[in-house]
Amino acid sequence: MGAHRRKCDWCGSGTPIVRDMEPVNADYQYWCEECARALIIKGDPIETYRELEGEPIYGRLLEEHCTLKRFYSFVAA
Repeated sequence: MGAHRRKCDWCGSGTPIVRDMEPVNADYQYWCEECARALIIKGDPIETYRELEGEPIYGRLLEEHCTLKRFYSFVAA
């Protein structure tokens, strides 16, 4: 299934922008922008991820909303 057809694993309706490459639960790997932002604000950001849209949308969300000083890994395709 292509990324453009897939839906967010959390809300079931948004278009995924990021994939969690080391998910705690394999049922929740693909996240839309709104759900990914909520994870960051909650303090549980995706640490090892791959951007799906070719733009660093998730990276920008981390910069804007993440106050934790953790190490995040962008995984190249």
